[in-house]
Amino acid sequence: MDYKAAGAPKLGKNKPRHNEHNAKGSAKNPYDKAADKSSLLQRIKAAAQKPKAE
Repeated sequence: MDYKAAGAPKLGKNKPRHNEHNAKGSAKNPYDKAADKSSLLQRIKAAAQKPKAE
């Protein structure tokens, strides 16, 4: 008996079903581009300065 042929066929492993529009290494998101965190830092500082409403 051929046990290898029994069962469901094996699909491609570790492969996404579709490509992301901003995948790492694409034209929109190249590998050597560093994420700009200045806007994030500004939002964090503004949130820290805003008085808490209770």
